[in-house]
Amino acid sequence: MALVGCGRALPAASISNDQLSERVETNDGWIRSRTGIGARRVAGPGETVTSLAAGAGRAALAHAGWAPEQVDLILLATSSPDDLFGTAPRVQAALGAHRAVAFDLTAACSGFLFALITAAQYIRGGTMQRVLVIGADQLSRWLDWDDRRTCVLFGDGAGALAVEACDPSSDGLVGFRMRSDGSRNACLTLAQVAEHRPLVGDLSAQVGGFAPIHMNGQEVYKFAVREVPAVLAELLEATGTAAADVDWLLLHQANQRILDAVAERFAMPAERVLSNLSAYGNTSAATIPLMLDEAVRDGRVGAGDLIASSGFGAGLSWGAALFRWSGPGVPPAEA
Repeated sequence: MALVGCGRALPAASISNDQLSERVETNDGWIRSRTGIGARRVAGPGETVTSLAAGAGRAALAHAGWAPEQVDLILLATSSPDDLFGTAPRVQAALGAHRAVAFDLTAACSGFLFALITAAQYIRGGTMQRVLVIGADQLSRWLDWDDRRTCVLFGDGAGALAVEACDPSSDGLVGFRMRSDGSRNACLTLAQVAEHRPLVGDLSAQVGGFAPIHMNGQEVYKFAVREVPAVLAELLEATGTAAADVDWLLLHQANQRILDAVAERFAMPAERVLSNLSAYGNTSAATIPLMLDEAVRDGRVGAGDLIASSGFGAGLSWGAALFRWSGPGVPPAEA
């Protein structure tokens, strides 16, 4: 599997920490010192998971040089779909990728990494040749904007990656690991509201709906700084890769302190740790592809670069992947 194109799409509106302090009791120093976040994008009228995912997908198709009808599969990693029955088919229609099978994959902040690994299985099995992997979330619609513990953390956005079959000697996915622990699910949830209404006789039916995002920040932080280095170390050992041979560390953008702790564990200098958390906050399944696209287009990541990546979050779920960027580099029109 070769990684041959990327793209991103973001809402137009950006809300700074100072602006947010007009809503809740917080301030820029408090947020930055604890998270590294300075602003976040919030979807406005007419901006949806579908439109953001399609925008990112369109950019990735152009970067890869693919026509929409060449896509065999669209995997949409999202935990905030526009339609609970599935949003990927809407993205397929918006892109004009009429040949592609399209479905959603839900694994919260691990979603994009899990979707990328899933794409590899279809490609390596020979059933698909070209796959568009998209991570997109609009968590702003599921936040309690009066809860400063959570509302300062999340933002909206989408990122996409185009991957295609290649000769095994050029395989871009060096290795991966995936983990889940449902016993710790309560640490981070977007749970159903347990409300019922009378139906007939003594019977009742549940009313559909979800509570705002709930997170035990301290437990999630401890989970991430413990499990992410462990799964990355296991992957590096299994693939015979030294940390010094990794060009870039690309983690799910949840908290700058987590990024710093993992980098320190592997003695990775700050200039080799990719981070755009300060501008966008935690965009859930979108953070990894959004950051990758930014780094490819500004020339930091080049063809052949080896990237160690990890996604982690609700479920609880986490995983790691070691992959090489195949190219192309910065499109001439954007260089």
